[in-house]
Amino acid sequence: MKYAIRIEKHGSPEVMKYTSVNEESLKDGQVRIDHKAIGVNFIDTYFRSGLYPIDLPSGLGGEAAGAISEIGPGVDSLELGDRVAYVSPPPSDSYSQSTTIDSSKLIKLPREVDYKTAAAILLKGLTSWYLLRKTYEVRDGDYILLYAAAGGVGSIMCQWAKYLGVNVIGVVSTEEKKKIALENGCSEVLLYGENIVQSVKRITNNYGVPVVYDPIGKDSLYNSLDCLSPKGLLVSYGNASGVIDCLPVLELLKRGSLYVTRPTLWSYIKEKEDFQQGCRELFDLVREKVITANIGQSFPLERAVDAHYALERRQTKGSTILIP
Repeated sequence: MKYAIRIEKHGSPEVMKYTSVNEESLKDGQVRIDHKAIGVNFIDTYFRSGLYPIDLPSGLGGEAAGAISEIGPGVDSLELGDRVAYVSPPPSDSYSQSTTIDSSKLIKLPREVDYKTAAAILLKGLTSWYLLRKTYEVRDGDYILLYAAAGGVGSIMCQWAKYLGVNVIGVVSTEEKKKIALENGCSEVLLYGENIVQSVKRITNNYGVPVVYDPIGKDSLYNSLDCLSPKGLLVSYGNASGVIDCLPVLELLKRGSLYVTRPTLWSYIKEKEDFQQGCRELFDLVREKVITANIGQSFPLERAVDAHYALERRQTKGSTILIP
């Protein structure tokens, strides 16, 4: 038996229940991991609420770090006690004391990366990797606009982008988060409620930015489009304010032949080689202290409800983790 978070219906954070469940039997190629730290991501709230429908009852979560406690048949690349981490298309079983997982989905942790750091940065770091290196390959000297610049993904993106020589214009909700965003490498930070378009045009000599990274969604759509330079790209990678359910394509024409994409990490790490490449680049920057975890808050696993409320009320800074 183990303890885990389970939901039997969609709804507010209270639908999450901390309960005992049976351990799964190991199949060929699988291992069991005792979790030491669990990553919490905004997408977890979408699966819980029903914005992204899932079959119920269900677990939650998509990343964790821990030690291998049991090895199934056909696994010869790992040993008992190995320190590992994983990301898995949510909802998986990461909000739990342990999980059973295919060994091919694991990455061994370098000795410089502890469990909490791994749980705080792996999914968010890989998201930053594909956004900055694959969806739109930023270049030295670029100006980019990044919403939620003090959040889990935003904090890592700021650090990574600064390392690449990029000028990050961040957008945050409070003066406290503005300070955090500047510390993480933003060259300019704007507050929600300001005239974002006017400020971006001022900073870029009325030209705009080649790319906007926007996890907010519905409420920021047209501001994001208006901040782009001709033939610029809006990368819409979240729905914090609601889903974008209508975008007339003529709006892209009127603003200078713009592009819009709605990417997901899983398309970029579907192949094992891509997953490993992203992890290598991320861990190299952690070793070099270019990227730090910035764990803003930690909750016991049984208080996952509190973690979700903090996320949805924009009360978090940096990454959030659960401890079993």
